[in-house]
Amino acid sequence: MHDRTHTSKRLIGEAPPEFRSTGRDPRIDVCRGIALWWIFLDHVPNNVGSWLTLRNYGFCDAAEIFMFISGVTCALAYGRARQRDGWRGVIGRSLRRGWDIYAAFLLLALACAVLVYVAGSDHLADDSNTRVLFERPGAALAHAAILQFRPVNTDVLPVFVICHVLFAPLLWLLLRAPNVTLGLSLLLYALVHFFGWRVPAWPDGVWFFNPLAWQFLVVLGAWYVIEGKTIRDWIASRPALVLSTLFLAMSLVLALGQHVKPVVPQALTDLLFPLDKSNLSPLRLLHFLALAIVASWLIPEGWQGLSTPMLRGARWCGENSLPIYCLGVLLALVSQFDLFNISNWPAMQIALSLGGVLMMTAVAALLNALSTKRKPAVGAVDRKTPAAVTNWKVEDRAHGTVLDAQLRAVTAPSTYCP
Repeated sequence: MHDRTHTSKRLIGEAPPEFRSTGRDPRIDVCRGIALWWIFLDHVPNNVGSWLTLRNYGFCDAAEIFMFISGVTCALAYGRARQRDGWRGVIGRSLRRGWDIYAAFLLLALACAVLVYVAGSDHLADDSNTRVLFERPGAALAHAAILQFRPVNTDVLPVFVICHVLFAPLLWLLLRAPNVTLGLSLLLYALVHFFGWRVPAWPDGVWFFNPLAWQFLVVLGAWYVIEGKTIRDWIASRPALVLSTLFLAMSLVLALGQHVKPVVPQALTDLLFPLDKSNLSPLRLLHFLALAIVASWLIPEGWQGLSTPMLRGARWCGENSLPIYCLGVLLALVSQFDLFNISNWPAMQIALSLGGVLMMTAVAALLNALSTKRKPAVGAVDRKTPAAVTNWKVEDRAHGTVLDAQLRAVTAPSTYCP
């Protein structure tokens, strides 16, 4: 007779092992924190500090990292909430998080308008897309409430509102048919490029981050948590590393060709660039996937470098992604005040870039300290769960089954904030 308790294939609707742990992979928060730093540096116009970010060395930038990691953290946080509280808990938590992001978006839009008003700059009102808020405040606020009006650099938050509100049904589908769900997401992404589907914005134009296209990265991140074990052997293989490295090298040469003309023919760079960021160009997607494969080789689980002061600061920012993102948007807007006028002053650009990153890190550290004081029990559960309990198996003599004590650990709150 076959022992049905020892099967390597996950049953339909069964939670993956990642949902049964209360631990937290520091690589996730470190990558998200670095992405937040890069987003801030890229948002500062004419900033020499942006040469430290991805966008000048390939096809994608920090936005792809941020979206993919959001899918990963949503799957972990809401998956563990399902283990602990059931589907009602998942729905409640995802709606609350969606509301938090929605409220943060509205407050950020108002804060941007206040800063532009304080600056008293007409060109800044145009550059930040807030002039219409002063000329037609009622209509602008009404359209902001339905996510159709957004000041510059706040575009990603409405996409996250939609993703969180709809994540409960997405998780339900991923647990039952992960590959079919990923295939449907990929199909929608392809149809967006084939038919040019867009989401209209107000007063004109379309959403800069087309949610119909960018949803694929969120779904891909969640799918990787649930079903990614099926491709992890290939990701860890040498052919995958070689192919990814070659693609990154090619993209580096082509990206630098925009600035160093003799590197590649001008006709080729004109054909490729600018890439369609709004609809997540396939080249941007492939570049991100290659980057993720190489990063997984260079930064294995438990890598000691994650404990260095700089990466510890990045981790703090990643753990508080929503407030730190909003702070970065405001700091980038302040950098455009006439008082700073950084366009022709590299020293001022460097000072503002460094000061902004340090301020984001300091605020994140403060938020972590306040959170630790409010919820000391959560960290205690993560630190004090002994390995013996994690691996302990108890035989239920009444039913003749084996109960894995890891399932008992899910009563502790998840440490992930989606």
